[in-house]
Amino acid sequence: MVGPGRQLVLTGPPGGGKTTLLDAAERVGLSVSHEVARAILRQPGGMALRVRDPLGFAEAMAAAHLREKTRFAGHAAPVIFDRGLPDVVGFLKVSGLPVPPAIDRACREVRYSGPILRAPAWRAIYRQDAQRIQSWDEAVASDAAVTQAWEHYGYAVTILPFAPVTERLAVLQRLASL
Repeated sequence: MVGPGRQLVLTGPPGGGKTTLLDAAERVGLSVSHEVARAILRQPGGMALRVRDPLGFAEAMAAAHLREKTRFAGHAAPVIFDRGLPDVVGFLKVSGLPVPPAIDRACREVRYSGPILRAPAWRAIYRQDAQRIQSWDEAVASDAAVTQAWEHYGYAVTILPFAPVTERLAVLQRLASL
């Protein structure tokens, strides 16, 4: 039996193996909230928003994270979120932008109940694609900024090992069941 209502978050840089791990989690029956940034980037004008208006992109991500939290509010089974609100703050910091008061307030007031798991930058699996436009060095900087943001908002961040998906999945399953 899994812990009811737990809200685990999988965070980390682009190319840390998050999507592969969350796809595996879904296949074994865990509930997953998929990455909002990629959904925005896939929309018409999404990449242009990211490039031309990073603050607008951050605000769109924060709004999408809030919708996902609402969508899963009261969900009886554990949910694993692909990133969360503090990730938006990390994005803003690495972009050299200030954190708007509304995003800061959301990070302070809208809380995740389960552990925050970080899939660290993993050079061996990092690949750029149509939405993952950061270089390796930018991904590493993003990882540091995002981790710092989670810790700033009072969360303990647990690092996932560099390990095959099956081993990482076992960690997720164990933590979801607590």
